[in-house]
Amino acid sequence: MNTDQLSTSIPNNLSGSPPSNRRSHSEGDLLFIQPVIPAAKSSGRQQVLDRILEQIRRQDLLGKSYVERYLRYKYRRNCKASTLRQAATSLMQFLSFFAGKGNIVLEQLSREDIEAFVEALQDRGLQPATVNTRLRNVYAFVRFLITEHKGFDYGLIERKIKLKLPDRLPRAIDAQHLDQLLSVIDKRRDRALILLLLRTGMRIGELLNCKLEDIDLGEQKILIYQSNKTSVGRAVYYSNDAQQALLAWLRLRDPLRQHLFYGRCDRPLSYEAARLIFQRCLLKAELQHSSYTLHCLRHTFATDLLNAKMPLECLRVLLGHRKLEMTRRYARLSDKTREEEYFTAMDRILKGESNENDQCDN
Repeated sequence: MNTDQLSTSIPNNLSGSPPSNRRSHSEGDLLFIQPVIPAAKSSGRQQVLDRILEQIRRQDLLGKSYVERYLRYKYRRNCKASTLRQAATSLMQFLSFFAGKGNIVLEQLSREDIEAFVEALQDRGLQPATVNTRLRNVYAFVRFLITEHKGFDYGLIERKIKLKLPDRLPRAIDAQHLDQLLSVIDKRRDRALILLLLRTGMRIGELLNCKLEDIDLGEQKILIYQSNKTSVGRAVYYSNDAQQALLAWLRLRDPLRQHLFYGRCDRPLSYEAARLIFQRCLLKAELQHSSYTLHCLRHTFATDLLNAKMPLECLRVLLGHRKLEMTRRYARLSDKTREEEYFTAMDRILKGESNENDQCDN
């Protein structure tokens, strides 16, 4: 957001010169004071890595030296903090299970051990998607071991195990329910939050991390410099009703806060707080038993645009999908052409106008 769109006061902390740049004189001698360079502050990723490694060192974990090298390797590859946490969790679970079977060295690892680990996760009741996540992390670790160290069999990563996932349809909000929901939202912040999610298709984390400088009110556009999920930036656009809700919220919000939706201590509004806002709105609209979630707003955005004949490739970019196949799921949900063809054909059948020389009989 530029200064013409929203004026904010920024304190000037640049007045005066630091002591390290000043010189002192003593009895005619010119003394130079050595500048003190503060220690570089650790990045968030570095702090996460340090905490993970400290946790691993405290455990009696089989092959933990390999795990430490692997996590440092992933850190050098610029993996996100969440990716490091996920990898560490998966590997600590796997190696604890592996050691529990009586193995004493990691080089004893076999395909049967990986299969047994999968069965153990399933017995614990983990969802197939969670099991697949654990498996991906284990296989990535094994590939690292094969590449970097001798003594590990390449056959471990051949014919990888993968659980088949149910191919569910995304759930959009029914049009009548959506009207009910929007009609009861009277708080400016809540209305801006929900309408922006509905009209931009942003993931909730992307909107909560949005700052004032990312918004272009003139173009009705928000820049997502790096997606939390894919690390790919994109621009999204929003409609006139979302613009009105946004302007109403901007007139009310604290102009000194950097995030569009903020919590305490200038932090972005938390996901849990946003979820509670949505749940309260559902309750007010008497939709509390509908099982709608915040993510349903993104599904509704995609479905509505497809029904309005937006090309799939254009929608893929707006949603931030890496693969077009992800976007095709919405076509299965909202193919109006297929729906119209079905009812036209069924109408002919009910009227007795079906073709007696049906091609299916030939």
